Amino acid sequence: MSDATSSSEERARIDGKSTSLFDFYGKPKFLKVLPLSLQHLLAMIAGVITPPIIVAGVVGASVEEKLLLIQIAVLASGVCTVFHLYGVWKFGARLPAIFGVGFAYVPTLVAVGAQYGIEGILGAQLIGGMTMVVVGYFIQYIRHLFPPVVAGTVVLVIGLSLYDIAIRYMAGSGNVNAANFGDPINWIVAVVTLLTVLIAAQFGKGVIKLSAIIVGIVVGYLLSLSLGLVSFDNVAYASWVAVPKLMPFEMEFHTAAIASMVVICVINSVQTIGDLSATTVGGMNRELKTKELTGGLLGNGLTTTVSSFFGALPTSTFSQNVGIVAMTKVISRYVLALAGIFMILAGLSPKFGAMITTIPYPVLGGATITVFGMITMTGIQLLVKDEMSARNMTIVGLSLALSLGIAAEPSAIEQFPAVLRDLIGGAPIVVAAITAFTLNIVLPKKSLSDEAKEREKIANEDKDTKDEANNQGDNLSQRSVHAE
Repeated sequence: MSDATSSSEERARIDGKSTSLFDFYGKPKFLKVLPLSLQHLLAMIAGVITPPIIVAGVVGASVEEKLLLIQIAVLASGVCTVFHLYGVWKFGARLPAIFGVGFAYVPTLVAVGAQYGIEGILGAQLIGGMTMVVVGYFIQYIRHLFPPVVAGTVVLVIGLSLYDIAIRYMAGSGNVNAANFGDPINWIVAVVTLLTVLIAAQFGKGVIKLSAIIVGIVVGYLLSLSLGLVSFDNVAYASWVAVPKLMPFEMEFHTAAIASMVVICVINSVQTIGDLSATTVGGMNRELKTKELTGGLLGNGLTTTVSSFFGALPTSTFSQNVGIVAMTKVISRYVLALAGIFMILAGLSPKFGAMITTIPYPVLGGATITVFGMITMTGIQLLVKDEMSARNMTIVGLSLALSLGIAAEPSAIEQFPAVLRDLIGGAPIVVAAITAFTLNIVLPKKSLSDEAKEREKIANEDKDTKDEANNQGDNLSQRSVHAE
């Protein structure tokens, strides 16, 4: 294919003439896009509303403040997603990725909120968002410090660390102390949902195959309705329309809170690198471009900064949606933009958002556990792009051991300072990112061929030593004979 032909096809795609689901610039028909958009929406909704619910409980927010935090989180997630899909100037990833209020910040938000309230959170978030913008600007100069062995390790740990969330959802709630947690009826709903997803994904055709998750959610939801597991109480109390206000909460700036937020925002930037890398590798079969990475980090920093003025919590990429992209290979931004628009509508209409939240946890868990598995496999895909030398295996193995080990036994760091304990104990991604990044810098760069040459050199040295010892033995024998 000539360059002229290639460029003309590219222009046609950008002009919107493509209708392919597997083209980022493609604009498929609405009815084909709708179920694919809804499954992105349903996969992320629990992750969006959970952080404000948790934070509201920690800071002692009133019912009205709690609903406000949830509403603005949903609205900000929709705006953030659309912003990143289309971009403005140098800001925005322009990749098939979902952005929104992130769960990874929750441990830090809880620690800050318990001491300084929502005002302390938003003040620290403002500085943290600005820090992310700085990281985004300089990432082009330090990207070589995040090779596939580092990004792949981060993505792998993201996938592995999500499994317990999926299992808790399947058991009935994100909270293990919730009523009826682990009830067999929850597992029946979750397993039926999971089996439906598998059947639709493996045996379905066309849109059914690509919309396997939404098909599973529909079946699981109908089953939940018949079993009386769906509550519409929140829908009845939610208003139809609510417009966000500037500065609904005051901001306070505390040094300890700012330090904690800056650290977690920098760590989240590493997670964003991993998620965006997983998106391009898993969904687009190519490496992440520096321009896309820079735009993603700059945009995430900007949205986190702006969100603080409206009471929305920090934003990040959504790993579960990365898994959907990797599983379906559907990368049309029209699909994800429609999901973002639905989120905006839900944010402007609390009743619409409340309707989405009626989906029971077992349905969400059964539908998304396969997605989390795809994230793990995408991490492995990234890892094998680098040679699996002893050096790289050390980086991956030690990062996994420390991050997942501490996550499995959090009491091991109980004696640490509170800020450090909340930072590294809340999410294994933090420990994995720090460990992989540090080891990649410290350990000497050695390829498989370098290691083979090193072993050969050692073998030759051993041989020379053995030969020398044999020669010395022969000389001693000869001297002994002469002496006799």
